Amino acid sequence: MPISYKDAGVDIDAGDRLVERIKPMAQSVRVPEVLDGIGGFAGLCSIPAGYKNPVLVSGTDGVGTKLEVAIRLGIHDTIGIDLVAMCVNDIATVGARPLFFLDYFACGQLDVDVGEAVIRGIVEGCRQAGCALLGGETAEMPGMYAPGVYDLAGFAVGVVERDNIMDGRSMQAGDAVIGVASSGIHSNGLSLARRLVERALDGDYHRKINELDASLGSVLLTPTRIYAKSILALASALGSSLRGVCHVTGGGIVGNLPRIIPEGLGAQLDAGAYERPALFRWLAEVGPVNESEMYRTFNMGVGLCVVVSSDREKEALGVLRGEGETAFSFGRIVPRHGAESARVCIR
Repeated sequence: MPISYKDAGVDIDAGDRLVERIKPMAQSVRVPEVLDGIGGFAGLCSIPAGYKNPVLVSGTDGVGTKLEVAIRLGIHDTIGIDLVAMCVNDIATVGARPLFFLDYFACGQLDVDVGEAVIRGIVEGCRQAGCALLGGETAEMPGMYAPGVYDLAGFAVGVVERDNIMDGRSMQAGDAVIGVASSGIHSNGLSLARRLVERALDGDYHRKINELDASLGSVLLTPTRIYAKSILALASALGSSLRGVCHVTGGGIVGNLPRIIPEGLGAQLDAGAYERPALFRWLAEVGPVNESEMYRTFNMGVGLCVVVSSDREKEALGVLRGEGETAFSFGRIVPRHGAESARVCIR
């Protein structure tokens, strides 16, 4: 009896059906620079007009074990937003306009409905970021993944004028640090959060938490906020007075803010400058998890730290709020004396 690829666990027809469902979704976030449609061997995108010395900026990421929560709850149409966010937020920190995004979806056996839901979220993320979904890869690998399990990776490419690249080198003592609120846990620290759910709730993500006024699973799956358009608006308004932008991801504020601060400087931040979201208060209490561990694991309600010259702080806050962000004065850049002193101090 002849054996087929489908007998080996790979359903080519299912993959073709998914591609056909994706095509109109990708078309809906097409940008003028895209030269070809989805479905070929490669995606084509030109450099936008008007750049004198364009530099391409790239970033890649995944969503970590937030996928496990999505799979456990059977909610697949928002995790794609997280995937786009983790990539485009990173490239936007240097002032890049996101041009296009590609995804990698891997599973043991393709469920077309699940795949479509995931891609729908990716398309929504691209819409929020203002970039195209240029292509991707669906890999069906029997034996590599348990039934119902899949994995995601994303890749974003943007462009920035060389003279406008934000690298933090112009930062100086006295500059203002502005905090921009996160939409929740985003896509970092989920391994610790999941551990706490297992210990405190026996893994019941459907449990409604009074402090959160919602089920824990729904709160954890709140999509990562996409800041790309807000960062570009701020860069356009402030120019060189925008010193640097930090995307708060794995490692929290204390692990990420130093990445944009030059040697000899540090940041003094005020923990009381904003109200810590209830989710982080609950996680800290139920653990218990000490304060330092919380700050180096979670974003603690701050998705971006933006450094601007002190004389433009009020204007920067206005621009961010005008873009729909919750922004607040968070602290100052200060001189740092000696290698042993903390790069970021939160009091």
